[in-house]
Amino acid sequence: MTPINSKRCIKIATRKSELALWQANHVAGLLRDQHPGLKVELLPMVTRGDIILDQPLAEIGGKGLFLKELERALLREEADIAVHSMTDVPVEDAPGLVVDIVLERANPFDALLSNSGQSMAELPAGSRVGTSSLRRQCQLNFTRPDLQVMDLRGNVNTRIRKLQDGEYDAIILACAGLERLGLDHLVTETLCPPKWLPSATQGTIGVQCREGDEAVSMLMQPLLHPDTALRTQAERSVATLLEGSCQVPLAVFAQTSGSQLQITGLVGTPDGKTVLRSEISGESVQVAKLAEKIAQDLLRQGADQIIAALAMID
Repeated sequence: MTPINSKRCIKIATRKSELALWQANHVAGLLRDQHPGLKVELLPMVTRGDIILDQPLAEIGGKGLFLKELERALLREEADIAVHSMTDVPVEDAPGLVVDIVLERANPFDALLSNSGQSMAELPAGSRVGTSSLRRQCQLNFTRPDLQVMDLRGNVNTRIRKLQDGEYDAIILACAGLERLGLDHLVTETLCPPKWLPSATQGTIGVQCREGDEAVSMLMQPLLHPDTALRTQAERSVATLLEGSCQVPLAVFAQTSGSQLQITGLVGTPDGKTVLRSEISGESVQVAKLAEKIAQDLLRQGADQIIAALAMID
């Protein structure tokens, strides 16, 4: 552990949601453990993405809306770092800012929560399933085209309350968020590969700071988890090459075994009528080439046409 002057204080910009505060406090705790005497303070903020809850994210600018206010606080030097779910972080860094520290990845998969305790296969035809994600909508429509897919917004507790109030028969959330909030006992079924793919970097917490701020970067370095960083690089590289955003039903999942890296990618249409998949394995040191091959294969299959068509709608 590195001793730090006790007068040194790190301010963390974070959203005010319960999950975001859990993540920020988790990072704060890790920093205090690594640097005895370091003072850490939270700067909770409300973002535009938290305010606009009556429209699908894909229609109002995507998950980047959860970052803007936090990023402004960094650029104005009101905060030293911002803590994000990596799924909210656009594939291109904001000017003047970098996200180069990722913590060890938690459960990366999706969870089905149903009022009846029924699995995806057991849900009756016409059941109302809530999700705000085009990726989940695509896979839902492909897997169970007889279900009624409905938009679902709000924080984790709000979404669960809507399920329990009977607005939906089932909803899909990220396993990691449920586990972090102690709500994983509500999970009816874990949706996982090979049949169901998660979002790129799902379950991963990222730390954002100002570009060139070496002092802060050095403080964050002990939090970096190398295997998660490799998988993050692989998944975000594929997403970048496919112009990935929440406006495109895109799933990417990377896993490692020794020196080997396996990447699986999916691009589809929101109605699930077209779903393209690709998978590749190779040496981890070839991560950039493997990501490029996955993206090229999906583009050859017609992903470029799907992306172009969705861009025209947007």
